[in-house]
Amino acid sequence: MSTEPSLIPARELAARNTAQFPNESAEYRAARNALLAEEIELRRHIERVAEQRRRLPAGGEVPSDYRFVGEAGPVTLSDLFGNKDSLIIYSYMFGPQRQRPCPMCTSFMASLEGKVPDIEQRVALAMVARSPIERLVTAKRERGWNQLKVYSDGDGDFTRAYVSAEDADMPGYTVFTRRDGTIRHFWSGEIGGDMADPGQDPRGAPDLDPLWTLLDTTPEGRGGDWYPKLDYD
Repeated sequence: MSTEPSLIPARELAARNTAQFPNESAEYRAARNALLAEEIELRRHIERVAEQRRRLPAGGEVPSDYRFVGEAGPVTLSDLFGNKDSLIIYSYMFGPQRQRPCPMCTSFMASLEGKVPDIEQRVALAMVARSPIERLVTAKRERGWNQLKVYSDGDGDFTRAYVSAEDADMPGYTVFTRRDGTIRHFWSGEIGGDMADPGQDPRGAPDLDPLWTLLDTTPEGRGGDWYPKLDYD
């Protein structure tokens, strides 16, 4: 017997909506309620995907206790967990060949800076890049960040194993678990540029940067050729 709760059709839930704003037309309200039903369906789909992700079988055991250099000196992957059972590592694009860090990666990291204390109530969080730690710290201070923890993957072993086998300067989002002393890979973002739909800018699902979620609520949207910058005149 199924234990899944039966769901009220999204259109029925949308019909309960009592919102109405000054001078709106009947055409607008009908279209908005139809959109509301789709938003409810989207919420449900997000929940289904999250549940499916949580039910993934055990991932591969991590083959090495990878070494990094943090602001306080050398650390290992197991050190990054602290007292948490799960660890998120965001690998950002700031390799030695770059003059400055990637604007898109920087935008996402900026959205995390103020949330670090909240995130770390549940899981451990680390930002990793291939440049020497001195460069990472300088760039962090230029942004006024003091809560994000940055680490250098100097030898590139971690990056080649979990981000790019070719050691390419590309982003990666990876989640690890530690259970009974064993560290395993849990989940990584795997949607690549070759998986974009026609006319669509490559993106993950969901977009991790709330910048895009916010812009998607506006008539201008995210645009077809606009991207965040490190500085604006």
